[in-house]
Amino acid sequence: MAEAQIHPTAFVEDGAKLGKGTVIGPFCHIGAEAVIGKNCELMSHVVVTGATTIGDNAKIYPHAVLGGDPQNGRHKGGHTTLEIGKNCTIREGVTMHRGSDNSIGKTVVGDDCMFLAYAHVAHDCILGNHITFSNNVMIGGHVVIGDHVIIGGGGAVHQFVRVGHHAFVGGLAALVGDLIPYGSAIGVHAWLGGLNIIGMKRSGLERAEIHALRHAVPMLFDRSKPVRERAIDVLAAYPKSKAVADMISFIQSDDNKRSFCTPKMGSGNMAGV
Repeated sequence: MAEAQIHPTAFVEDGAKLGKGTVIGPFCHIGAEAVIGKNCELMSHVVVTGATTIGDNAKIYPHAVLGGDPQNGRHKGGHTTLEIGKNCTIREGVTMHRGSDNSIGKTVVGDDCMFLAYAHVAHDCILGNHITFSNNVMIGGHVVIGDHVIIGGGGAVHQFVRVGHHAFVGGLAALVGDLIPYGSAIGVHAWLGGLNIIGMKRSGLERAEIHALRHAVPMLFDRSKPVRERAIDVLAAYPKSKAVADMISFIQSDDNKRSFCTPKMGSGNMAGV
C-alpha cells in the first residue's frame, strides 16, 4: 500500500490491497478483504466492505457503498464476493451488494461502466461491459444485463430478469420480463416499444442487419403462436442474419426464468421498428 495515497482521516483495515497511484480520500472506510486496482480515486466517505475487488482506473464519488451484505433473507453469512471491472465511474450514493451463499455467490460488474447517483446493483447480478445506469436505477437480485445496455433514470428491473445486449430501458420503466437484445422497453410496467435503433447505429451494426431486425421483431411477437414457436419461424425467415440469430438464441436460452417483455396489445406498429 506504500504507493497509494491515503488521507489521514480515512480508515484502511489491515489486509486491504491498494494499487499503485490509487487515492483514498477523506473519511473513506476500506475493509480488510478489499482489493482496489491501480490509479483509482475514492473521493470521500466511500465504503468498500467485504470481499470486493475493484479494477484499475475506477472513479468513485462520495457516499458510495460497495460490497455490502446481500439483501437476501436466505443468505446465511457465507463468503461471497463483488467484482467490479476496470474504468468504471460510480457516482454519489451508489450501492452494490455481494452475491448470496444460496445462489452463485458473486455479483459481477464489467469494464467501462457508468453508474449515476443512487443507482443500485443487487446480489448475484451479472453485468456486462459499457453499461450505463442513470440516476436512481434499481435492479433486483439475479439480474443479467448484456453489454452496452442503457437504463434511464428511475428505471427498475425485476429479479431474475435478463436484459439483452444493446438494449434500452426508458426512464421510470418497470421491466418485469426478459428484454431481447437491441430492444427498447418503455412504460410501467415496461412493454416492448420497438428497437433501440440509435444504439444499434452507434455500435456500428450494419444497415442490412438493422433492416432484418426491424422485420423480424414484429414477426416474433405477432401473437399467432407462443414466442418460442415463432422464434423458429423467424430464424427460418432470416437464416443469413447474425443479429437475428443472436436475438433468437436469447429467446431460446435455458437461462430465462420469466416471461418476455412484449408489445402492448393493439399497439399497432412498434415505435422504432
